[in-house]
Amino acid sequence: MKKKDLRSHEWFGREGKMGFIYRSWMRNQGIPDDGFDGRPVIGICNTWSELTPCNAHFRELAESVKKGVLEAGGFPLEFPITSLGETMMRPTAMLFRNLASMDAEETIRANPLDGVVLLCGCDKTTPSALMGAASVNLPTIVVSGGPMLNGKYQGGDIGSGTHVFKFSEDLRAGKMSPRQFAMAEACMSRSQGHCMTMGTASTMACMIEALGMTLPGGAAIPAADSRRKVFAQLAGRRIVEMVEEDLKISDIITREAVENAIVVNAGVGGSTNLVIHLTAIAGRVGVKIELDDFDKLGSKVPLLVNLLPSGKYLMEDFYYAGGLPVVINELRNMLHVNVMTANGKSMAENVAETECFNRDVIATVEKPVQEAAGIAVLRGNLAKNGAIIKPSAATQSLMVHKGKAVVFENIKDFHARVDDPMLEIDSDSVMVLKNVGPKGYPGMAEVGNMPLPKKILQQGITDMVRISDGRMSGTAFGTVVLHVSPESAIGGTLALVENGDMIELDVPNRKLHLDVDESELARRSTALSQTDGESARGYVKLYIDHVQQADQGADMDFLVGKSGSYVPKDNH
Repeated sequence: MKKKDLRSHEWFGREGKMGFIYRSWMRNQGIPDDGFDGRPVIGICNTWSELTPCNAHFRELAESVKKGVLEAGGFPLEFPITSLGETMMRPTAMLFRNLASMDAEETIRANPLDGVVLLCGCDKTTPSALMGAASVNLPTIVVSGGPMLNGKYQGGDIGSGTHVFKFSEDLRAGKMSPRQFAMAEACMSRSQGHCMTMGTASTMACMIEALGMTLPGGAAIPAADSRRKVFAQLAGRRIVEMVEEDLKISDIITREAVENAIVVNAGVGGSTNLVIHLTAIAGRVGVKIELDDFDKLGSKVPLLVNLLPSGKYLMEDFYYAGGLPVVINELRNMLHVNVMTANGKSMAENVAETECFNRDVIATVEKPVQEAAGIAVLRGNLAKNGAIIKPSAATQSLMVHKGKAVVFENIKDFHARVDDPMLEIDSDSVMVLKNVGPKGYPGMAEVGNMPLPKKILQQGITDMVRISDGRMSGTAFGTVVLHVSPESAIGGTLALVENGDMIELDVPNRKLHLDVDESELARRSTALSQTDGESARGYVKLYIDHVQQADQGADMDFLVGKSGSYVPKDNH
């Protein structure tokens, strides 16, 4: 590639005043003359933050990327964007996913970058950075931070998130003492990295590899493993080559690649959050995807990966067993294996020599963990634009169920009444939580897997049908209907459900029905009191005013699509 063909040449290759400005201020960092000699400028987009524990090792990881960039003849420049810590941010990190995507998009577009490496880990950092980068559409590669090592408690393995939900229920039911609970807390997160279950962070890492946006084999390498640094260094080398080849995001994330990600997600038992994030990412590159595609393409795919919350192992075990390339190779007849990936090879070439080292962790298509485990899309008068459920994490006996609604109007109402001994609820009831969708919460929090009432837990019952317009953690489990659209906050049918209404769930027939006639629903809708909720200002107001519904990916309506990388105006 000639110097003048590099995007950064518009900054560093200029003569006169503007070239003086762009180069001279950069020199205060000790950059020599040959730093501006026309080598590709590579931006290292870092989502590091000590407030994001999953990404707290990214300073070190960025140094490995820089080594690779320098080795390949590139000029690395690291920059930060908004970091989204799933475990810390209130009311929910999802509220800020679109904000972080805007940060990534505008920072990449505004600066003299020829290619970008995205350092991502915690749940929302991956989709937000990729959404933003996709709207600029430069050569880009993703380096995930890797999962934590397995948690260890009382001689066995425990998984982040999944065991939090289990142990907290055991504590409330009196099966676990406060001392044991505190001990488990100290045993769970024992190394750097993100959740080591097949939660949303691991799902996003697998999604990135299935899309072809990273080097093969990277999704499962533990963060503490030295091979994670090697992976980052190799990615640094590769991004320089991608710039020379002009291999952009739009060349990789095609309709076929998106379909591959849906199939692979089913095969690994990935998070329901993939639905909302992949839809938003596809929207940024102009790939049309419908909610029903997740069911049509993924619901018949066998579950191959025996990981929590759908199985028993953890990401460390997954890596030692062969990782995602083994899964892709097993599913090759269901995939578009000729798609281009970030290393310049096809998916078929990348997995041609894979080998599985533990079939109890990664099963075969002929003998899967479950026959069909993808996302099921439900429709009916209760979810006219759709809702989803993850069958592999649900109780099979509840997949066809009819029961009386026990309604919680919002999350505050839920917390106030769920453990009330006088709450009229039994094991056949259907728990309904309203106003936790994109606009209603706001931000669509991971509260859909409502904890069961204490008196239900004390009866030995561990699962009930739960319905909401919110999300749930990828580490969670249960017969939980999520992403009900339209949401209750904008007058969706969910807003009209009352205590005692009969609700019918029929997953095999993809049905979610409220047994109330249309005339009564019309009456309730007329009487419905719509409130503005909490007062909002700044970004939150912008979000509420412009966020799309769950079935559309919950992106902002004005962010869908891409603007490209051209910036016509100088700054002086």
